[in-house]
Amino acid sequence: MIKTDILIIGAGPTGLFTVFEAGLLKLKTHLIDALPQPGGQCSELYPKKPIYDIPGFPEVKAGDLVDNLMEQIKPFSPGFTLGERAETIEKLEDGTFIVTTNKGTKHHAPIIAIAGGLGSFEPKKPLIDNIADYEDHGVAYMIKDPEVYRNKNVVIAGGGDSALDWSIFLADVASEVTLVHRRNEFRGALDSVEKVGELAKLGKINLVTRAEVTGLLGEGHLNGVVINHADEGEFVKETDYFIPLFGLSPKLGPIADWGLEIEKNAIKVDNSYDYATNIPGIYAIGDVNTYKGKLKLILSGFHEAAIMCQSAYQRIFPDKRYVMKYTTVGGIQGFDGTKKEAKKEVIKAIEV
Repeated sequence: MIKTDILIIGAGPTGLFTVFEAGLLKLKTHLIDALPQPGGQCSELYPKKPIYDIPGFPEVKAGDLVDNLMEQIKPFSPGFTLGERAETIEKLEDGTFIVTTNKGTKHHAPIIAIAGGLGSFEPKKPLIDNIADYEDHGVAYMIKDPEVYRNKNVVIAGGGDSALDWSIFLADVASEVTLVHRRNEFRGALDSVEKVGELAKLGKINLVTRAEVTGLLGEGHLNGVVINHADEGEFVKETDYFIPLFGLSPKLGPIADWGLEIEKNAIKVDNSYDYATNIPGIYAIGDVNTYKGKLKLILSGFHEAAIMCQSAYQRIFPDKRYVMKYTTVGGIQGFDGTKKEAKKEVIKAIEV
């Protein structure tokens, strides 16, 4: 039986930052994740993808963000159960919980923080009859290592942020990038749309709109795609790789059967106070939760983690009063006794 103060389900960025916020409160944490390594989607789906909306980082690759978070939580020595999925939950008479994974590992904690991102997910695949024949042989639904595509011909399909961002990124890696979208308008960020347009004018991206990829060609490995254009009809485009980026179909998995209040495949929480679910002692933070005005951003998950940990502390220690101190004043001390001191010369005392 693994015992901890806060059991975090999901080791993505929000789950990892929860370790830090809990550590500041001297609360021990343990994380469960079905993936074999920490980082969630940032590690599994797009470790080399640049992220632009993390405060203090004009640009940071998803994998580097995970590395930084892992370095940040080192002083608090979290435990990990990786490669296992949280399967069942049992609430004991004292109000604590036992969570058992699909491999039988049991965890005991008074607080559960569900930070499972989008949950388990599968890529949305285009309706092409023989697409399964080319999976891992020229067809990929996510990009893990951009170097695979260096000096190769690549066709990307999609109209959202992933399709736009990867087209921009691979324009300097692949020998040729073709972006195919069925409409003239894109769903992604305006800045990305404008950048794709600029790269298209420079000849660094072949932009084909009002079109769809309807067929795949090649013996053993992909060597071409059939594109159906609204005006020009069908034509064949030679390529080494076809990457349809149509998003993911998220599923909560076993968590959906835990008695939590679910709305549109997400867990409803009370955002007026602490992101608690309808079950006392269980919180949901990050992309897995929903409430009025919810923004599915990593930075939102970071904020929710901080608020949640304060509430968790009061639940575990109802008779104690915690006075929050800024890390610039108090420094950071881990469970191993090591401490990073604040730089006193830049701190001014404020008297009230």
